[in-house]
Amino acid sequence: MRARLPAFQSWEPPTNPGQLITAGWHHSAGNGPPEYGYSATLTVAARTRPVLGSFPQLALGLVLDTPHKRIGANAITTLKPLAALGFPAAFAVVDRAYTDQQPGHFAQPARELGYKLALDYKVDQRGVQGSAHGALLIDGSLACPLMPDRLAQATTGLNDAAIRTPSQELTALITAREPYLLRLKQNANAGGAIRLQCPAAGTSPSLTCPRFDRLHQRGPTRPTAVDLTDARQRAAHLAAKPRALPPQPDLKAGELPKICRQHSITLSKDDLGHLDKFRQDLPYLSPAWIATYKSVRANTEGINGRVKGHDLDLGEPKNRLAHGRVAQNLLTALLVTVANDHFLDQWRHTRQPPDEPATPADTPQNPAEPFDGTPPAGQSRPPPTP
Repeated sequence: MRARLPAFQSWEPPTNPGQLITAGWHHSAGNGPPEYGYSATLTVAARTRPVLGSFPQLALGLVLDTPHKRIGANAITTLKPLAALGFPAAFAVVDRAYTDQQPGHFAQPARELGYKLALDYKVDQRGVQGSAHGALLIDGSLACPLMPDRLAQATTGLNDAAIRTPSQELTALITAREPYLLRLKQNANAGGAIRLQCPAAGTSPSLTCPRFDRLHQRGPTRPTAVDLTDARQRAAHLAAKPRALPPQPDLKAGELPKICRQHSITLSKDDLGHLDKFRQDLPYLSPAWIATYKSVRANTEGINGRVKGHDLDLGEPKNRLAHGRVAQNLLTALLVTVANDHFLDQWRHTRQPPDEPATPADTPQNPAEPFDGTPPAGQSRPPPTP
């Protein structure tokens, strides 16, 4: 998350070309005027599964820099200490500014730290984005080259409003894509390469493909009895799965893409080139993607509003009167730390059950004073371990 930090109001941007400029103009989305100042990159703790418990909304990392500079690198700078501290690495959910970064600046280092990616795209980036080993890169997922064009192009040219509130037709098309997506067979090795399997291969294929059957000499399966009252048995039968339709006449074996000649392919981090920045770990606009992306983005925007709307008001230049990047870094770090302390204190008070017995940390230290079991004001048990 990046937050605008306007410069002190009485200070004008330097006009001397020889003078060192560490701030800059921040152009945000929309038609609002730009602001001169710094840009703060904040890494925010978020959870998408509330059944596992809850934890306070906190900023865990901060980097202050010139707006629109080193966006991906600054995010990685905030993530590295978390990995060293042993914090769990699940999904890195980011806005479209990070999707535009070169793979070596954000996507690949984030994966090396153990994070999966949940990304969004600009209008001209949606749909078919490229290919590797014959598999199509469609909205960040590699898919069978025989995916029907209507499904592959389902998001092509759609504006942001159509993506934020998908229609029933779009939702149906996104669901129909899933059987054609390559399946992860082996997680990334030390070099960052992963193994992906053809959706028609394996003991539980998600679709049937005459091309696969012809090349790999898969004969007709023996008929098996199916309990038609069992929904799982009906869905697992090959007759219920989509069927890929190769062109007629089909290509010769030597002309087919690698994904069709083999059961699986190895995708290295350089196979997609600069398009690797689009690759993500959840099917775009699928229920899993929506549940992850929207909840985490709401969390990050929420802390942005809390930090700027808090009585500390990080976005108020008068609260950061000192000039220069070093001074601004220190003041911003102090403000965020104090804000975190306030958020943690509020969370502890709202989350502790009223009949919760006091912890040893809550016990008065003065033995001369009697203790009736009531926690002192402003104190409560520590947050649960995630």
